[in-house]
Amino acid sequence: MERGGGVRNVTTSGTVEGSADVRWAVEASGLGRKYRRKWALRDCTFRIPAGRVCALVGPNGAGKSTLLSLAARLDRPTEGELTMFGVPAGSPAGMSRWSYLAQDKPLFKRLTVAEHLRMGRELNPGWDGAVAERIVRAGRIATDAPVGELSGGQRTRVAFALAFGKRPQLLLLDEPMADLDPVARDEMSALLMSEAAEHGTTVLMASHALAELEHMCDYLLVLADGRVRMAGGADELVAMHSLVTGLTVDGALPAALNSQVVIEVRTAGRQFTAMVLRQGALDGGWQLAEPGMEEVLLAYLRSPDAPALLSPTAVPAPAHGEERAV
Repeated sequence: MERGGGVRNVTTSGTVEGSADVRWAVEASGLGRKYRRKWALRDCTFRIPAGRVCALVGPNGAGKSTLLSLAARLDRPTEGELTMFGVPAGSPAGMSRWSYLAQDKPLFKRLTVAEHLRMGRELNPGWDGAVAERIVRAGRIATDAPVGELSGGQRTRVAFALAFGKRPQLLLLDEPMADLDPVARDEMSALLMSEAAEHGTTVLMASHALAELEHMCDYLLVLADGRVRMAGGADELVAMHSLVTGLTVDGALPAALNSQVVIEVRTAGRQFTAMVLRQGALDGGWQLAEPGMEEVLLAYLRSPDAPALLSPTAVPAPAHGEERAV
């Protein structure tokens, strides 16, 4: 049963007869975007399954906003392809499937909240006024108030109301809560999770708040220097790593760790702590600990030379080059 109410046959491969494959909310193949002499994205190949809440992580300049702009048809790729639910990102036919919320939340300051909601209804054929109004009412926002007079948290709530009111299959978020105080961030996080869960919405959210993402996201897409560094299910990827603590030997790591993929090493005197992508048993008598998502992400972000890590669900085609399928 589709959200629009019609019934269509679904094949065993996950495709809908007469349409594109809808198993993958976002799929990129050799995606690149060049601005003058600099590549903002280069050779990005990945996919995000439908129904997941995906964290888009990377340092400033990694290409996160560029990727979201390409998905939202605000820009065009220099090379490669980007599709959403099997439809090319540049196709007008796919616009009803997604909503995009930029960091600056470009609302009209002189228009009231009610006027924004009416605009959403008139511009979107599948508009769900009930969900949009529920989000606004939960924030105790006067609908006759001009948006320019609202607080930052209230404006964000109105922006979320417009995004969810469109009833998208995919929600693209670019640092949506960066300007909010801790209380407002907590409220907006709860709102995002509840609405996404209720409607089965796929979320691709760029954020620097790693600790916050650990509690919200079940899929990871990490970019650095315009390339994919990590992609796949969060639990699957994190579980492949261990924090190993022990003593160095003549200032170096013990030779027994040579069989492992060491992502990052931090030392304090003779003691070392290494983030290790396990390749077999760790039986050197060291102290072992299970890292959290934030620790794994930080290790990869601090180690740009570490091998890229992609799970089978995140690789549209056989991995090649520096990519490492797990």
